[in-house]
Amino acid sequence: MHAIGVDIGGTKIAAGVVDEDGNILAQTRRVTSPDDPASIDRAVCDVYDELSQKYDVGAIGVAAAGFVNSARSTVLFAPNIAWREYPLQDRVQSLLKKKVRVVVENDANAAGWAEFRFGAGREVQDMLLLTVGTGLGGAIVVGGNLVRGAWGVAAEVGHMRVVPHGHLCGCGNEGCWEQYTSGSALVRDAQAAVLTEPERAHRLVELAGGDSARLTGPHVTLAAQEGDPLAIELLAELGRWIGEGSASVAALLDPALIVIGGGVGAAGELLLGPARDAFANNLSARGFRPLAGFTLAAMGNEAGIVGAADLARI
Repeated sequence: MHAIGVDIGGTKIAAGVVDEDGNILAQTRRVTSPDDPASIDRAVCDVYDELSQKYDVGAIGVAAAGFVNSARSTVLFAPNIAWREYPLQDRVQSLLKKKVRVVVENDANAAGWAEFRFGAGREVQDMLLLTVGTGLGGAIVVGGNLVRGAWGVAAEVGHMRVVPHGHLCGCGNEGCWEQYTSGSALVRDAQAAVLTEPERAHRLVELAGGDSARLTGPHVTLAAQEGDPLAIELLAELGRWIGEGSASVAALLDPALIVIGGGVGAAGELLLGPARDAFANNLSARGFRPLAGFTLAAMGNEAGIVGAADLARI
């Protein structure tokens, strides 16, 4: 059965028809407004109308950046879209001209499921996905099943508190993992280094066009790939936080594989090497248990589409 996967972003949605092997057969996009949830509802229906003209579609999976209830129907809360207890499934189904199964999933869960089914995690049954972007998202697969929790909001690993009274997080707590393991954290630390170690930050400032306020994660990665010592240290510090936090997750879930997604993956071994070392050094009973593997995500920007579509069939 073909299914449509819809990946909802802040200002646009990307959608595609996906077959049962995880192949995207056709894609389309629509512009939406984060302050107008109804525009998103209409856009989802619009892409269905377009894509279903050429393909027999039996389900629509919608990947949403927010807390999704256990019934996979309502977005309880979203940080960047005006969804509060929003019945997304009902709103979309009410606009469709044809009765079609609609399933709502958390976007990180959708991406994690795509990696588990068709990407980097397809050889294991227990996996942790970390999406290292502006924040830190997560997805957990245990025994071949996606972990959603009692109310649908499991795997928010970015909001584990790793530093008591640490950096203030957008969730309202202090010291959350994503404040140390994210693209935002990398940029914050890089900008701080420009101030505290200006003699070592020349290349970073140069890549930012002379203005450290314009410094980005890709600038740090590029400098590190060129051999810049400061940039290499910054990525190693990010990798250390990934590894240490993953060791805490492993104490609870014991995954076979930890998959790293998001833009920082472009750093490759400059990030994964320090992450593996920190994981091994902080794992409980280290030396007397197998170590989880670390690898980069394989599905790229299409993971949300593929995962949402596949989960809509379940």
